[in-house]
Amino acid sequence: MDEDHNLSPLITIIFTRKPNMDIYERTKLFSEFPPIDTSDWEEKIRTDLKGADYAKKLIWKTGEGFDVKPYYRAEDLSGLEYLNTIPGNPPYVRGLRKENNDWIVREDIGSTDLGKSNLMARNAIASGAGAVGLKVIEVTTHKQMAELLAGIDFHKTAINFTSAKSYPLALEFLIYELSHREHGGDKMKGSVNFDPISYLLLHGEFYISWENDLDEARYLLGIVKKRIPGFKVITVNGHYFQNSGSSLVQELAFSLASASEYLACLSDRGAPVDDVAPYVQFSLGIGTDYFMEVAKFRAVRLLWTRMLEQYQAKHEESFRLFIHATTALWNKSIYDPYVNMLRTTTEGMSAALGNIDSMTINPFDTSYKDSDEISRRVALNQQMLLKEESYLNKIVDPGAGSYYIENLTHAIAHHSWELFKDVESRGGMMACIKSGFIQDEVERSRNQKIMAIAQRKIIMLGTNQYPNVMETMSDSIQPADDIQAQVGKTYKVLAPFRVASGFEEIRLSTEGFVNKGNKRPAVFLLTIGNLAMLRARAGFATNFFGCAGYEIIDNQGFTTVDDGVTSALASNAGVIVICSSDEEYPQIVPEIAGKIKAAGSAARIVVAGFPKDFLETFQSAGVDDFIHVKSNLLETLRDFQYKLGIQSASE
Repeated sequence: MDEDHNLSPLITIIFTRKPNMDIYERTKLFSEFPPIDTSDWEEKIRTDLKGADYAKKLIWKTGEGFDVKPYYRAEDLSGLEYLNTIPGNPPYVRGLRKENNDWIVREDIGSTDLGKSNLMARNAIASGAGAVGLKVIEVTTHKQMAELLAGIDFHKTAINFTSAKSYPLALEFLIYELSHREHGGDKMKGSVNFDPISYLLLHGEFYISWENDLDEARYLLGIVKKRIPGFKVITVNGHYFQNSGSSLVQELAFSLASASEYLACLSDRGAPVDDVAPYVQFSLGIGTDYFMEVAKFRAVRLLWTRMLEQYQAKHEESFRLFIHATTALWNKSIYDPYVNMLRTTTEGMSAALGNIDSMTINPFDTSYKDSDEISRRVALNQQMLLKEESYLNKIVDPGAGSYYIENLTHAIAHHSWELFKDVESRGGMMACIKSGFIQDEVERSRNQKIMAIAQRKIIMLGTNQYPNVMETMSDSIQPADDIQAQVGKTYKVLAPFRVASGFEEIRLSTEGFVNKGNKRPAVFLLTIGNLAMLRARAGFATNFFGCAGYEIIDNQGFTTVDDGVTSALASNAGVIVICSSDEEYPQIVPEIAGKIKAAGSAARIVVAGFPKDFLETFQSAGVDDFIHVKSNLLETLRDFQYKLGIQSASE
């Protein structure tokens, strides 16, 4: 099949039986059709657009700083130098594995209680986990380390220390445990989450000092190289950037810049790049942009290879970057929390297709409480399903050759490299943190995401669209440490966040208002006139005010203004929304508003839509607000909270 047909690379065969013959003739499907040039496709598209702007209608303006075309063809792969490489070979865009895509399933344990953590880890391993993440903050003796690791087979399970008061001390206890078990350590796998740059970004201060951090890094490298060479000791936590609001390009560029800072500073202290790079791993977040995330994980290996080439690395192992992926936290919700399962499932799929080496899928309820046994089991089983029932572990780099994914990979790599070079030109990662450049860039991207959610340019089901109005969550939320509350520090901090939190604050304030004995705020939909338009606008208003947790009083449609007004007044609703067509509004809106006001009602009168030629007329008649697709939903609902007395302006 001619690839210019832009069809699947799989050859489809038709078997045609000839008369009086027992053999079948194989023919290629569509072979009778001639190839079509891109110019012909473009001409057809512009004809179908009927004069509409091509760029506005079909070009996706991504938040990553580049545009995505509506379609790609074989010609778009021209010039991509890595396309002819095979899996397991430099530049490792296609992953480290050659025969399968069998990533390591990892569960991160959130508890610091040693006995509880050990039980949870052993349960995870029994359920299929090949790695566990453990907090060793409370481990101050070898006996405690032994308690934490009891019953865990180091030959079968990778051990990852996710937090510690002292990583050198934790490794010493681990090595003592290895000796106690008569385990050589040469086959042991795992990591320590040593990342002083991330600590600085999250806390605004060094743990002790940058010089001390580099001393610890040299010490850790010396320990693992001698005793546990399969351990990674420097973890570049790119997921902190994503969970603070960064774009994918920023996540990769700043992660690369962090790694470069470690390589450069340790090289200055006498550690050659080939003594450091094999012990570095990246821990990246997995966000919502499915194909973008697939491409991101492929692109980071290309970037790592390009950077190490500049450092003149010689050993193959230096280039074989280990990538851990963990589902994002910034895009998870408190309300309608089971939707989080759907989000983490697609996130896990994109990471698997992007050839990551290990993965953590966070439980769906981590946004509002400590995960329980069921939520942890579901999270683990999601990876099991991706492997055992979806077979994503069988095929190496299934996205290879896809015109779309290959071009996304190239675009992300290119723009990330340009931003990385910008950071280097400014003096490197540490200099950019001290100047606030990194934090400001992430904050800018974060604000764009918040605005996109507020204006519903990005949909979060159950949060800013299609809410479960009757759902309550205030009794389910557990208090949590807030790492955003860093004040009075030397340097500006990153602020991990959840983009749904603004809407959740509104819903929770509505719940609190009701819990104090107040009647739940009600919205009456005064539907009248054109049936199609009144239903469409009633649905819009239902979703709009449902996001604040208000009671929605819908109606089939009134035949007269008097009937609608009478029912609206009888409902005692605090908000009355007029739902009809733009053509009917000039006649009915002033009449409806006038009669409601004349009755002495304090209800706020709202028009669903934006009849721009009649705004002043309607406002003079008594209309208070207009809601429409361009409304800032978040700010509008906050305004209603204040005006209805649910929240004070100071809250």
